[in-house]
Amino acid sequence: MEIGVIGRGMFTTGFRLVGVHKWFSVDDETTSEKAVNLALEDKEIGVLVIHDTEWQELEDKTQAKLSNSVHPTVIAIGSEVDDTLRERIRTAVGVDLWK
Repeated sequence: MEIGVIGRGMFTTGFRLVGVHKWFSVDDETTSEKAVNLALEDKEIGVLVIHDTEWQELEDKTQAKLSNSVHPTVIAIGSEVDDTLRERIRTAVGVDLWK
């Protein structure tokens, strides 16, 4: 199981510097939707990290699909706090790690 990352320049660079090999850049040519679809095609990705800016650009239907996804588990991070992170981890792992 590998970690995948979706975002713009510096966001993905930070993950690449720590050894994440699966990254999908969002830029003028690649939309957030396209990057997500490319990432979902890779069955080796077990955890998909997406910057909250790109998360907000996704269609509501795509956000709902990713929010309910267990494989990969999708985590949006950035300037906004993800209130559902605890629930997503509990769903993916089967245990509440905060207890």
